[in-house]
Amino acid sequence: MDPMVSMYISQGIHGIAYGMILFLIASGLNIIFGMMGILNMAHTAFFMLAAYFCYVVVGITGNFWLGLVFAPLFTAVLGVVMERVFLRKAVGHMGELILTMGISFVIVAAIKKIWGTESLPLQMPEILSGMVNIVGVSYPVYRLFVIGLALVILVFMMLLLYRTRLGKIVRAAVSDRDMVNALGININMVFMFVFGVGTWMAGLAGVAIAPILTVFPGLADQVGMDAFIVVVTGGFGSLAGAFIVSIIFGLLSSYGVQFVSQFAPVLMVVFMAIVLAFRPNGLFGVKE
Repeated sequence: MDPMVSMYISQGIHGIAYGMILFLIASGLNIIFGMMGILNMAHTAFFMLAAYFCYVVVGITGNFWLGLVFAPLFTAVLGVVMERVFLRKAVGHMGELILTMGISFVIVAAIKKIWGTESLPLQMPEILSGMVNIVGVSYPVYRLFVIGLALVILVFMMLLLYRTRLGKIVRAAVSDRDMVNALGININMVFMFVFGVGTWMAGLAGVAIAPILTVFPGLADQVGMDAFIVVVTGGFGSLAGAFIVSIIFGLLSSYGVQFVSQFAPVLMVVFMAIVLAFRPNGLFGVKE
């Protein structure tokens, strides 16, 4: 195969893999904001914390799969605790914003205190450590696994929100909280569940990206801003928007680094500015 064609294919798959990581982070953030109206500034800190939890689980058990299962669950539990203990007492959106930002700083400080500031390598499972041939191009199996994981989560969330009774209750609670409460449904429990699921998705993303980037205290900063840009550009509360924009941003990042490396860091911001100039609520956002 022509080397240029191979490079285009390889960079394209790289971009899709990175886009899937962004989707996992952004979709969790989007669900929390879209369903509860909370812009959780601690979301990316939980994403990073899950990577550290996975590092600990793998260090104790030697099993990456146990880390993939339990690290996001631990993260979700902490997210639920934050929602129940702190967020319910916050006053207004500004109070929520300041509170979640403060919790983010606390998490980062705790990580540095417990694990230090050095990068910690996380070994991927042996079955995913090889290469696979895709139309003549050798590509890491693990990155294909990340793409598949994100697609499975997308399908799972769409089915949960639009094909189950629980999903109908959640969407109804967003539209008319008082009416749902009058039907005897515990709104606080519903929103606690939503916050837990959103944080769990951030945890999955943290575990998925850890073997690629290693585990270090700047992980949230490296990926977090891109995830927030995805949410704004795709439209708050839209899973479809988060998915499509994540793919676009992943490709922009991958091909941008390859062809216009000096401008690569601003390509996403430029794309966001163009979209918001014509659609202030994002590509799939709904006018308030």
